[in-house]
Amino acid sequence: MSARQASGTMAAEGFERIPPCSGRAVELELGDELIVVDPMGQQVSDLTAFARDDLDEYLSSGRSIDYASKLWLSTGDVLYSNRSRPMFTIVEDTCGRHDFTLTPCSKRMFELLYGEPEGRPGCEGNLAAALAPYGIGVDRVPVAFNIFMHVSVDCGTGAIAVLPPLSKAGDYVRLRAHMPLVVALTACSAGQSNNFSYKPIDFRVERASARR
Repeated sequence: MSARQASGTMAAEGFERIPPCSGRAVELELGDELIVVDPMGQQVSDLTAFARDDLDEYLSSGRSIDYASKLWLSTGDVLYSNRSRPMFTIVEDTCGRHDFTLTPCSKRMFELLYGEPEGRPGCEGNLAAALAPYGIGVDRVPVAFNIFMHVSVDCGTGAIAVLPPLSKAGDYVRLRAHMPLVVALTACSAGQSNNFSYKPIDFRVERASARR
C-alpha cells in the first residue's frame, strides 16, 4: 500500500499524526526512511535535522541548494549538512514542489508580517520545543526544508511570493537517512503557507533493520 493510500488509515499503517500548529521530534538510524504525508492537502511541514553523533552538524539549505544547482529539490536529490555530508536522499516525492529558502515562521514574524501581537510560536518555536530534550534551543533552528511549501520567484525582479501548496490529500515525500539523525518536523502554523487553513501532518518511520 502506498503512502497516499495509507493516509486514510494512519493507525492501521503505523503513521503518527502531528496536530495543526505543532511539532514532533524523532530519531533515525542510518538507512531508515521517513515518510511525510499531507493527509488533507495544502499543508506545509517544516523539517530540520541534526547529526545524532554531533549536534553541531545540521541540515543546510545553502549546501543542499548549492550542490543540487537548483532551488526546488525532489526525487533523487540529496540534502546536505553544513559540513557537506549527505543527510537525506529524497527517494520518492508525489508533490514535486517544496521550498528550502525561507526561514521557519515565528512569533516575531507573525507580529511583523501579519500584525498578530499575540502570535503563535510558529514552526520556529515548535521545532525548538521538539528539540529541547536534545539541548537545541531556538537560536540553533536553521532554515528548514519546507515540505509542500510553494514559493514563486520572479526571475526579473527577484520578488518572491508564498502561494498555496500544490500538494493534494495523500501526497508524500520519502526521505532516506544517510547517518543517525535527530529530526524535527511540524504542521506549519503560517496561514499564508497553508492557504489559510491549519491542518495536520502525518509521518511514519520505516526502519532499515526491518527491511533486512
